Amino acid sequence: MQCNGSFVLLLTFKNAKGLTTMLSIILPTYNEEGNIENAYHRIKEVLAPNHIDFELVFVNDGSKDRSFDKIRELADTVTDAKILGLSFSRNFGKEAAIFAGLSHATGDVCAVMDCDMQHPPETLIEMYALWQQGFEIIEGVKHSRGKENLLYKGFAKLFYKLISRSTGIEMYRSSDFKMLDRKVVDEYVKLPERNIFFRALSSWLGYKSAIVEFDVQERTSGTTKWSVKSLVKYAIGSICSFTTAPMQLITFSGIIFFLFALVLGIQSIAKWISGNALEGFTTVILLLLITGSLIMISLGIIGYYLARIYEEIKGRPRCIVDEVVKNG
Repeated sequence: MQCNGSFVLLLTFKNAKGLTTMLSIILPTYNEEGNIENAYHRIKEVLAPNHIDFELVFVNDGSKDRSFDKIRELADTVTDAKILGLSFSRNFGKEAAIFAGLSHATGDVCAVMDCDMQHPPETLIEMYALWQQGFEIIEGVKHSRGKENLLYKGFAKLFYKLISRSTGIEMYRSSDFKMLDRKVVDEYVKLPERNIFFRALSSWLGYKSAIVEFDVQERTSGTTKWSVKSLVKYAIGSICSFTTAPMQLITFSGIIFFLFALVLGIQSIAKWISGNALEGFTTVILLLLITGSLIMISLGIIGYYLARIYEEIKGRPRCIVDEVVKNG
């Protein structure tokens, strides 16, 4: 089964008094065998007392441990909630996992949260209440970021500052912890691009939105799967998939350097006319180094966008679902 955006969309239900609704919770999973069962129990402890029917959609993103075995065992044993497990043929990334989960979810409203429970399940109640009030996108924003090393915190701050300025959407406290109405989900899965950025696109869609603050919790098991290299790659891909700001930066840099060259040229002509030509090759060497670096950086940015265009026009699916398990 391919995640190519060509899914038959479910009917959109209105949350009306007396009508039973279903909350789908999408849990991207990568090497989280120690968190699968705990995620189910934690979510159940929060939702069951509030009489909220729910389904858990675990998306195994090419895990190398027994994550999908744990999902299969959960689907075989749980009878008081719907369990749906999707397993990719390989690792396609978190964005693809979120897309696949939303595409297969059957709920009238869908929430996306981390399987390691760093997104507190208790916040789902507040989000669900806002959805019942008519809000169609409920954004989970970080009140505190939890324990992060200085390098990660500094990189995250720089990344969100850059993307916030380039898109005009405030994203410093943003997260993938969101709740979306079925109408919003249907529109999201219809978006045709392959390189997607869930955090920004959910805001781009519009609709009536609300914000809920939460404190990032400690992982219940295991360690983070994000390395500095993967974070840098994710940041560059996210920025370039959602905005053309880097391309505009090339033009801006060209204008700045042109003004610099114009001033230097006028100065050189003035000195030549006065009989005091510039001495030595220092200025020439510096100009060559600056222009060479600027040209190479510009070509690199343009080349990256061309590579993105190449990926888009190939039209390959965002992901391939190799196996599906469910209870009931």
